[in-house]
Amino acid sequence: MASPLITVAALLGAGQGSRYAGPTHKLLADLDGATVFERSLAAVTAAGFDRVIVVTGAVSLPIPAGAANVTIRHNPEWERGQATSLQAAIEAAAELGAESISVGLADQPFVTTDAWRAVHDAPPECRIVLAEYPDGSGPNPVRLDRSVWPLLPIDGDEGARSVIREHPLWCCRVTCVGSVADIDTLEDLDRWRSC
Repeated sequence: MASPLITVAALLGAGQGSRYAGPTHKLLADLDGATVFERSLAAVTAAGFDRVIVVTGAVSLPIPAGAANVTIRHNPEWERGQATSLQAAIEAAAELGAESISVGLADQPFVTTDAWRAVHDAPPECRIVLAEYPDGSGPNPVRLDRSVWPLLPIDGDEGARSVIREHPLWCCRVTCVGSVADIDTLEDLDRWRSC
């Protein structure tokens, strides 16, 4: 009897956040009683994935007690760009035997649990699944089929965008609730507090 497929999500949080001029790393900044990272992590862990991989780099990200399905994967190459963090997540997903991985960014705390589920639940024949929001923004989170993994860049600041651009027929878009607004600056944080 075949083993059930392992569902895997990844939250990329390795960057330095150099545009953020606050007293902490941007992912550790308070956003209405929880850090930016805690909000992002809570959304993905509530979505029902078997495993959630958090890719760290410039700063340690504390995992709440009881988050048994969360694995930290440190990316020692984080300074070489987001592609290296995506590669770290892909490697971890491959070790787990996953056939796809759903990927989001830790500095996007308004991506909802429903968005993670919608991307994960898209038809399996979609090799790349992109979230799309009512305002036309997107594409995070993104689900990447295992067949796409060898085509992803290995360094630089581009994750899956080049593959998405080059293979539009592989892509399915799913309508999601939430927002992909990210926290890059103090002004971003102030704008979103108490919204």
